[in-house]
Amino acid sequence: MDDEIRTAAEAAEDAAIPRCHEVHADPETCKGGRDVTEGVRLTPVKEKSEAQWAYERLILYIQNFEKTLDNEHEIAIGFAGGDTGVIRIEGMGFFDPDIVTFYGSDAGGVKTQLIQHVTQLSVMLRALPKKIDHVEPNRIGFRLVEDLETA
Repeated sequence: MDDEIRTAAEAAEDAAIPRCHEVHADPETCKGGRDVTEGVRLTPVKEKSEAQWAYERLILYIQNFEKTLDNEHEIAIGFAGGDTGVIRIEGMGFFDPDIVTFYGSDAGGVKTQLIQHVTQLSVMLRALPKKIDHVEPNRIGFRLVEDLETA
């Protein structure tokens, strides 16, 4: 708790500012997580948004799924409804109050981003053979959990 004195209006304004947070498997994509609202003063709020809750729970599912994979496979995610198909997960984020975003590449290697409202969230985790040019498989779950623990 800090000793800064703020008015109720300032507190309400800070709580209303949307936050967006994401982490990628490649540390060079965004070091230590990226907050696209960087530079905007945010005050912690006691309750998590639907987006943050969905994001954090997906991280746990992803990490647990990755623990079951051998070194020849990486995690991918499939989406119910529509023709989105499967995305090799290379990053994930949320935008308060209700958007979850997935970054990656599709089966053809095309860069892909899926933006989804939390009420439409229905995902399937899949194991895909790792990319040939990588010696070690990418483990996004580890980076996502590491980011949560240091936040």
